[in-house]
Amino acid sequence: MKKVLVINNGTAGLFGFRQEVLEELCKNYAVTVLAKDTGNKNDLEKMGCTVILAELEYHGTNPFKELSLIRFYKRAIKKIKPDIVLTYTIKPNIYAGMSCAALNVPYIANITGLGTAVEKDSLIQKITIPLYRYGLRKAKKVFFQNKDNLKFMRKHKIVSDNYELLPGSGVNLERFKLMDYPIGEKVEFTFISRVMKEKGIDQYLEAAKTIHSKYPNTVFHVYGKCDGQYESILSKMMDDGVIMYHGYTTDVISVHAKSSCTIHPSYYPEGMSNVILESAACGRPVITTDRAGCREAVDNGITGYIVKQRDAQDLIKKIEEFLSLDWEQRRIMGIQGRLKVEREFDRNIVVNRYMEEVESGL
Repeated sequence: MKKVLVINNGTAGLFGFRQEVLEELCKNYAVTVLAKDTGNKNDLEKMGCTVILAELEYHGTNPFKELSLIRFYKRAIKKIKPDIVLTYTIKPNIYAGMSCAALNVPYIANITGLGTAVEKDSLIQKITIPLYRYGLRKAKKVFFQNKDNLKFMRKHKIVSDNYELLPGSGVNLERFKLMDYPIGEKVEFTFISRVMKEKGIDQYLEAAKTIHSKYPNTVFHVYGKCDGQYESILSKMMDDGVIMYHGYTTDVISVHAKSSCTIHPSYYPEGMSNVILESAACGRPVITTDRAGCREAVDNGITGYIVKQRDAQDLIKKIEEFLSLDWEQRRIMGIQGRLKVEREFDRNIVVNRYMEEVESGL
């Protein structure tokens, strides 16, 4: 049986966003996953994957640790002897790509987002671009999740002709089904993301404060792991009755069931926002920012609204525009979002392209 090695930063991300790809691969190939244990290891094994854990630092810049990561990947590839390797996220794309190129093993990379360090003009960007160029130089295929990332990579001559655009990770339309739109006088807004500056939490909280004081029938929810600096802020705003903070949840479907609208004011360098795709699949309007990885998933005024990045006042304006709609108009907006993801972001599109690319490379 042919062997496929899948390398990612963490196991949870693989299970959450690549589950269907892995399931399809396991039907035909011996699949090994190489990633840090961030959860769902048992789920991956039940699926049929062999999981090898990497206890290495994925976000540091220590050159000695970076070299040890390259050596780790090279040893693993030599031991497993895969017929093809799939890589996701920055360091696996670069360092596992280097290792595959050195060992003449075919590999397919997926650019899941550039990351803040690469997107900004900085010393780290100047170091990372040549590394990316070297790591992807022999890739059989480089998949991109948005046009801006593709444009950046072409501009810097990191890719030439071995690339293709995918609809992000896609969304599982069977799992995230169209739900009845909630009935009631309360309008419930939902923020689902890591609670950090680049995800637009400051703009969301400012909007919540303004809107809730003006429209008492609104409720602003926050779901996600919290960066330390925001713990006291969220606690105070809860005490003041402005927001409801629920912490991290894995049951986002139940969250969408009672939500009227998802607000995703991110200016983080995303590949494609899964929060938006899952919300729209459930029939929930989305208010998000005019940036790559977000704007592609929303048709402004039809499936939701697009606002300026880092602009709380524009966000407030669009929330008020949403509140001016009646219940039926909001419901139709959600249905239009569902139809959009059915047309453009069905995860089966991603699964089928991966299977075709893997099969052609074996």
